Amino acid sequence: MSDRKIRVLVAKPGLDGHDRGARVLARCFRDAGFEVIYTGCHQTPEQVAATAIQEDVDLVGLSCLSGAHRVLFPRVVELLKEKNATDIIVIGGGIIPEQDFPMLYDAGIQAIFTPGASLDTIVEWIRKHVANHS
Repeated sequence: MSDRKIRVLVAKPGLDGHDRGARVLARCFRDAGFEVIYTGCHQTPEQVAATAIQEDVDLVGLSCLSGAHRVLFPRVVELLKEKNATDIIVIGGGIIPEQDFPMLYDAGIQAIFTPGASLDTIVEWIRKHVANHS
């Protein structure tokens, strides 16, 4: 794994058009040495899962500020499972109430980062978990 860069897909599923945070994360991940694919706004879970598989990513970072995370995030995980792509780690971020964390973890989201999480913390989490996952 040392010769291969970590490949990260940053995606904004649903109708949420606020992508400043996602773009900041994409740039941060690039600066950390990751290979980054950014899908832009208004992606369906089907599009996100298909892109993750096509691009052979290690991790999908989902961002949602609209409150639709309870439906959209688990759907991406479900679609990846259906396509036998369970090796792809899925994390989420955005405006996500703490009471939703257990449901998202149960659905297969492996980490949740809300506003205020440091960029360094997110990068280190990815490095640790992608290395351990391979």
